[in-house]
Amino acid sequence: MPEHAPDVPPHAASTPDPTEDDMAEEIPADGPAAPPSGTYRIQLRGTPEEHFGFAEAAALAPYLAGLGVSHVYLSPVLRAAPGSAHGYDVVDHSRLADELGGAEAFGAMATRFRAHGLRLLIDIVPNHMAIPDPPDANAPLTAVLAEGRSSPLARWFDVDWDAGGGRIVLPGDPSAQGEPNYRRFFDISGLIGLRQEERDVFDSTHDLPLDLVGQGLVDGLRVDHPDGLADPRGYLRRLAARASDAWLVVEKVTEGAERLPADWPCAGTTGYDSLPMIGGLFVDPAGERPLTDLYTSLTGGPAGFAEVAREARRYAAEHGLKPEVDRLARVLHRSAGDRPGLRQALVELLVAMPVYRAYVVPGEDAPPQAVAILDEAAGRARTRLSEDLHGDLDTIVDLALGRGEKTDPEFIIRFQQTTAPLAAKGVEDTAFYRWNRMAALNEVGGDPDRFSVDPVDFHTHCIRLARDWPQTLTTLSTHDTKRQEDVRAWLSVLSELPDEWSEAVHRWRDWWGGARSPLEPDLEYLLWQTLVGAWPLEPARLTEFLTKAMREAKTRTSWLEPDTEYEGAVLEHVRRVLADPDLITDVTAFVSRLHPYARVNTLGQKLVQLAMPGVPDVYQGCEMTGLALVDPDNRRPVDYGLRREHLHRLDTGRRPKDVDDEKLLVTMRTLRLRRSRPDWFGPAAGYEPRAVHGPPPTMSSASRAATRSRSPGSRSGWRARRLVRDGDRHGTAGLARRPDRRDALGARPGRRRGVRAAPGGAADPPRGFEVTGGSPW
Repeated sequence: MPEHAPDVPPHAASTPDPTEDDMAEEIPADGPAAPPSGTYRIQLRGTPEEHFGFAEAAALAPYLAGLGVSHVYLSPVLRAAPGSAHGYDVVDHSRLADELGGAEAFGAMATRFRAHGLRLLIDIVPNHMAIPDPPDANAPLTAVLAEGRSSPLARWFDVDWDAGGGRIVLPGDPSAQGEPNYRRFFDISGLIGLRQEERDVFDSTHDLPLDLVGQGLVDGLRVDHPDGLADPRGYLRRLAARASDAWLVVEKVTEGAERLPADWPCAGTTGYDSLPMIGGLFVDPAGERPLTDLYTSLTGGPAGFAEVAREARRYAAEHGLKPEVDRLARVLHRSAGDRPGLRQALVELLVAMPVYRAYVVPGEDAPPQAVAILDEAAGRARTRLSEDLHGDLDTIVDLALGRGEKTDPEFIIRFQQTTAPLAAKGVEDTAFYRWNRMAALNEVGGDPDRFSVDPVDFHTHCIRLARDWPQTLTTLSTHDTKRQEDVRAWLSVLSELPDEWSEAVHRWRDWWGGARSPLEPDLEYLLWQTLVGAWPLEPARLTEFLTKAMREAKTRTSWLEPDTEYEGAVLEHVRRVLADPDLITDVTAFVSRLHPYARVNTLGQKLVQLAMPGVPDVYQGCEMTGLALVDPDNRRPVDYGLRREHLHRLDTGRRPKDVDDEKLLVTMRTLRLRRSRPDWFGPAAGYEPRAVHGPPPTMSSASRAATRSRSPGSRSGWRARRLVRDGDRHGTAGLARRPDRRDALGARPGRRRGVRAAPGGAADPPRGFEVTGGSPW
């Protein structure tokens, strides 16, 4: 047992606040664990400013129980680098973070949660550790820095020893020459890769969290970035063997038709595969052509995303991730010789990869999905290589798949560990900031080229989840999303009134006559979208976001080489926009025009996420309107006092007074229903699409326990609900209230409490949550 595992005192659960307890339903404090029905993500923070540790999380137990979740989902809990604001920079795997309260506070928190019927899902970080300053806070690293390759702990870290002369080359080390010679987390030199394929490394870095599972204090583990590991499947098998009863989910981003490998022993992903499927239902496909034309005319940019993504991947390969590409090239030349075209062919193949990585295990035949991925990438790369390099490309593909007489296990592994960060840094952290045709679509797990999602595709996704991954997480917002769910809900409305949006953008751009904006055209278009999607937006938040956006784009400025003159001109222009009362009045009026329809999207997408197959996660604060932008904006403190007050008011029979109340009502009623009826929503529930009947502008959910949007049998619902200008009835959707129907979300017939189920017997699951035009309240 690790030295610092908590001993749980019998008095650890302090007496709950009676007012808070009034909000919670009757939940058994112990007993057999039911399937997970809903999670609530909390970002812990150990810094003195905005501190939120184990004690603060424990205080939320009555509120979270009342909200209806089954699990509290915590960011990393182990000791992190001094000053860490997120916990993903672990320095000591044997200690719970003292800055968060330490072992005693953790035990008290877990006990308090259990007393309120809540269980714990914690985030673990197997891929890397922090290189703190000074490094002595990381004991294994300190030993290896001192002793080099000869250290007994040298096998902990993924280091190219030959490139560093037998030592680790740290960035900024005046005594060393060259680039970092260790695998990093993406391009962050302060995070060094771990070798979890080594049994002693796995044991040393996992004994504490697995002991917490064994004690019953933790019930689930969320695995951060498994794509960085040498063998994700082997790692998960080892983890599952040590925690056979734990709920395991992985932070895996799939692309397009890619599927989570069926032989991974886990419950599914953290939900990035479902996020774009849900949001895409609320984007009008008829808006694609006019919004694309608007984007290209305003920015001069391309009509499609693919070329932007390709160039951004190339930029990452030649700049931020050059040390990793160089290392891979050295391994390649060792296996295939010093043929001059190998590196060029390698880079083209890396850039052409359509997904984060293929999953090939040395000594095994490459699975069909991996072969298809490499064949697709090779086909793309071949068109950009001269014919004399096609043989080199074929050699690299064979080596990556482990085919042929000569195989190199290190190249197989290293190739996969290089393509994953290249996808993340090239696409999510570069291309997403260079091409903003529709910013709502530039989201983790999404494809900006896919403008909307057909209901048939959504149903196919839900059927697959219910069949293959019934306990996977679903999400709309995380600590890593580019903008929170309700920013995207507002922006999606633009697809329904592209002409009005075009007029507004042209008007705002020309507000000061011929004065030219200093912003790059794409950044300026992103500015107007951000104002509309996240309004009201105070200057500090907007300038922080735009600074990050232009540096991530890396076209005029960057984190490594900031152009302070350009950045200053951009931010001065933004301040001028926000200081012009007439311009802001016009922006506010446009935002008000969107409000009824954004409300529909906000409530509709939340209901879809909460009721579809899988286990819904609510990111901290997003039980009410979530209008935060990318981190650090989405990691700011949450006003839980306000949320307690609103929940208590709704639970005592008050009517919702705004969208915040309506979203909280939808969230808590659906979560409570899921928790109370695992037979309807649990692993055995299944999924059955249903035909929609009745006149538009009906929007109906579509399964025994999940939903679909608009009129899912066809796109006719879009035609019925599309916005019109001339005072016609818009069909502003709300949540239906019909006294002849039983309310599956907890309100009695005739009471204005929320979403109603289609008719069914008292013991039957709801056949669909019906959402119709008009106000629900």
